[in-house]
Amino acid sequence: MFTKILIANRGEIACRVIETARQLGVATVAVYSDADRDAKHVALADEAVHIGGAAPAESYLRGERIVEAALATGAQAIHPGYGFLSENPEFVEMVETAGLVFIGPSASAIRKMGLKDAAKALMQEAGIPVVPGYHGDAQDPVFLAQQAAKIGYPVLIKAVAGGGGKGMRLVEEPAAFSAALESAQGEATTAFGNADVLIEKYIQHPRHIEVQVFGDGERAVHLFERDCSLQRRHQKVIEEAPAPGMTEKMRAVMGQAAVRAAEAIGYRGAGTVEFIVDGNDSLRADGFWFMEMNTRLQVEHPVTEAITGVDLVEWQLRVASGEALPATQEWLTITGHSFEVRLYAEDVPKGFLPATGTLEHLVFPQGARVDSGVQSGDAISPFYDPMIAKIITHGASREIALGKMQQAIGACQIAGLQTNLAFLGALCRHEGFARGEVDTGLIARDLEALVQEPEVTPQHWAQAALAGLGLMGEVAPETGFALWQPLTWSINLQQEEEHREIAVTVQSAVHHEVDVGETRVRAQRLAAGWRFDEAHAPAQVMIGDEITLFGPRAVTFTRHDPLARGTEEAGTGNVVEAPMPGLVKAVFASAGQVVTKGDRLAILEAMKMEHTLLAMRDGVISDILVNEGAQVEAGAALIALETEEDTQ
Repeated sequence: MFTKILIANRGEIACRVIETARQLGVATVAVYSDADRDAKHVALADEAVHIGGAAPAESYLRGERIVEAALATGAQAIHPGYGFLSENPEFVEMVETAGLVFIGPSASAIRKMGLKDAAKALMQEAGIPVVPGYHGDAQDPVFLAQQAAKIGYPVLIKAVAGGGGKGMRLVEEPAAFSAALESAQGEATTAFGNADVLIEKYIQHPRHIEVQVFGDGERAVHLFERDCSLQRRHQKVIEEAPAPGMTEKMRAVMGQAAVRAAEAIGYRGAGTVEFIVDGNDSLRADGFWFMEMNTRLQVEHPVTEAITGVDLVEWQLRVASGEALPATQEWLTITGHSFEVRLYAEDVPKGFLPATGTLEHLVFPQGARVDSGVQSGDAISPFYDPMIAKIITHGASREIALGKMQQAIGACQIAGLQTNLAFLGALCRHEGFARGEVDTGLIARDLEALVQEPEVTPQHWAQAALAGLGLMGEVAPETGFALWQPLTWSINLQQEEEHREIAVTVQSAVHHEVDVGETRVRAQRLAAGWRFDEAHAPAQVMIGDEITLFGPRAVTFTRHDPLARGTEEAGTGNVVEAPMPGLVKAVFASAGQVVTKGDRLAILEAMKMEHTLLAMRDGVISDILVNEGAQVEAGAALIALETEEDTQ
């Protein structure tokens, strides 16, 4: 076994590799860019080396710099993770030329599977079914159109060097072929520097099922299948293992095909053979075709680990260090069911646009596996994939595992930026998905329902009002009373485009009445927590003036400071008044002082929050009407300015 390895990656996969290496007693070296100086993977590793600027081309794609870092720190091997240089055969050769071990397949194996057309030809030779299509070198548009007609519409145009849906176009009729081809070739050239395409028959109700394989360079085994059919724009969203509806016969046939694929190229390490499956009816052994092979560890590998009990990263390290395959095919079994969701910083209603910003508040659920490379306070930068975490659940059955996932998503707390958390929750509650009716078109068909905004109830407004007024913590029994009468507090809240003035009447330390429009909500503090009418209060966080209530769909409110609003309304007034009851914490002005509009005059503390009182106009202070430490009522005169007539 190695004594030290370098991880040529970042984020959750770097943290994942470090975790297993530590369990094996293997020291780790992290690499980091300017943007990742304070990243979680840097803190977890035993050593860390700076390799360049924030952009991947200046850091994580600098193979020579990564090799230099490995040599300088005494690392014996390099783990590539996934993405970046993980499937770059030139990098593999660079690593091996330096006398280091690449923890993954050979450069030859990567090259054989690197181009889709060549890989399909190789698979046909190995007796593995491939989707009917044209995979040759001829790229003349007229010739390709003829091939499409032979295959039969609809067809898919796919970039031979493609991935992630780039350079891919669905063509449903001959008249649309020419424009689609030109568009696909243009995108392929931009993304991969290679305009070549292949043409394939489009499967009408496709499912994406992949098989995890592992080889030692000569022999290989499979660790069963994963269903990755829930996709948007050809990007996976939820994965599960095993595949719903899979029969033992089909599993055996697919597994054997995947093993033949791995052994045909002398595969070493963890890899995935991806198949397109006809999901029009029940799964059948003659209804799947080879799509491609990913010559690396996959993002979704945890679901395979959950159902097999195998640590795939441990296997990677053991085989790369010279050990034989840790298990035979007969030894491997399936236990239960597992799901993985990919939690991203992205704006789902706006077309899944990546989001950036700071994770002001981040709490992951208990009872689920969470693979993450970030923590509260971290920034999601524009330079890298905006993944926040992968959440994985496992149960004795699919129903149990899915139920655990729903609970895990509901227990996540994220504030500070847009995420797809609510979208993931809606997917897990989708009735068809719950029944196992999955195919790659499900999200597109039901997108409108999946991105519906949450219903904001009077109880939500009431809780946000109490939170914004600081009334949900420990409150002294006399708080909110004057002359033994309850006081009513007011707060202005905004949720999306809706503004509301909420009135809160403090009846006691544990009982408030909240008027939300025409609805009165009864708020009570019980031993188990706050209740608003009959609803238990969800978890919440307040960051600045933003109040977020968590749950299946988080709801965020913005508190508008009544002091700032009062200043605007009294812009020509001569007296600064207290807009609410409170304690005069500080006074910064003095009689005769010349002030400018916006100058800070005093601080009023109300309900454990400090509010700054500002001069509403230019002028001269005529009198200070209150002392520091005074308790004042709403409307009390605090500071007077000379009238404009007096100053003329």
